[in-house]
Amino acid sequence: MPDNRKRPLDKLDISILRTLQKDGRISYVDLADKVGLSSTPCIERVRRLEKEGYIEGYHARLNPELLGYNMLVFVEISLSYQSPDSFKKFSEAVETLPYILECHLVSGDSDYLIKARIRGISEYRALLGDMLLTLPGVKNSKSYIVMEELKESLSLPLDQNAIQP
Repeated sequence: MPDNRKRPLDKLDISILRTLQKDGRISYVDLADKVGLSSTPCIERVRRLEKEGYIEGYHARLNPELLGYNMLVFVEISLSYQSPDSFKKFSEAVETLPYILECHLVSGDSDYLIKARIRGISEYRALLGDMLLTLPGVKNSKSYIVMEELKESLSLPLDQNAIQP
């Protein structure tokens, strides 16, 4: 749980975040060397950044194609009615679906935008017909099957001027 008592990020904090964002497996010794600190202060800064919620976790990035998930699909979902209760029910139901990587409440013509990885057209049919369209309150959907992935990144643009205290 993030700590609400955050102090402003300085150049060293940003350098640490930028380095960890590129290589979350870097050793503390190498990280300290890269950002110009000794190991102990570097470790203390990383722990503070974790405690304050700037660093949410460390993950292995898996290759979806090698694992058979070679189809990426985005689905817009519109609900029959918009209320806190309908949003809550939909959100709880989406949490149980294994293929969904991301789900966002959005503005515009639809209510939600879903990103899913699936193995092929039969899983797409199951995802759409057997799962998404049966969720609470779903009125309709619009799908986009990705033909080519041009860019996908989890990296945030870290710039001292862009960081708000």
